[in-house]
Amino acid sequence: MKFSPFLLICLPVLAAAAPFTAIGDGEKLTYKVGFAIFSHAGDITIAGKSDATEGKDLARVTVDTRSRGMVRGLYEFDSQAEAVIDRPTGRLLTVHETGADPKRPIDNDFKIDYVKRLATYTDRVRTGRSAELPLPEGGDPLDLISALVQTREWNLKPGEKRDVVVQFARDFYAISIHAEGYEEVRTPMGRYKTLLLVPRMEKDPKGLFKRGGEIKVWIAQDDTRLPVKMQLKLRFGSATLLLSDYKEADKVTAK
Repeated sequence: MKFSPFLLICLPVLAAAAPFTAIGDGEKLTYKVGFAIFSHAGDITIAGKSDATEGKDLARVTVDTRSRGMVRGLYEFDSQAEAVIDRPTGRLLTVHETGADPKRPIDNDFKIDYVKRLATYTDRVRTGRSAELPLPEGGDPLDLISALVQTREWNLKPGEKRDVVVQFARDFYAISIHAEGYEEVRTPMGRYKTLLLVPRMEKDPKGLFKRGGEIKVWIAQDDTRLPVKMQLKLRFGSATLLLSDYKEADKVTAK
């Protein structure tokens, strides 16, 4: 999924061969995005939907990102992305993103062939960026937004860390997630006791990590285990995501 001032570019993921249970059918999280001096520069909505196409148990995680207000007048950004995940294995199958920013339209796909251990990235706008790459060792990757939500399934304690693999655009990143400590966070939804997670790329840093950027994720320490706040620091400003609305997953009716 494409990086923008309104989207964290690299977040923790679940390790391989574990069911994807972090977002349910009908569940929806909405974030108010603040950027630099603008307290409400945009909104990000993350939603989950179950899909039993061809007898498979799939999760479709959709993400809608939009700038708003005065910022939209300066930077009109719209992005719609969908990740398809095999729920029993937690394996990412495809990611498709469309939309537009002030420079160009957005239209790309990321597909994974686990038999061949090969990923294919197709960019229909900047065709020269299309590429094939082998799957890395250390676990199956997950797309960025599904990874953001999946952190709620972890049970890290301060001082602990976890090594994982993330997929961003046309590349993979080996990341260590460090649990820094407990903090109280205020959001439009209220106050939360949270655990602060900080992803670090400790070997051969690239992208944001090579440029001295920093990411922080705060996970609520209640029954919801929601990621209630995220923060991305860059050279030209900081983006902060605060949970502003939440819809629980649909109830499963016993047959």
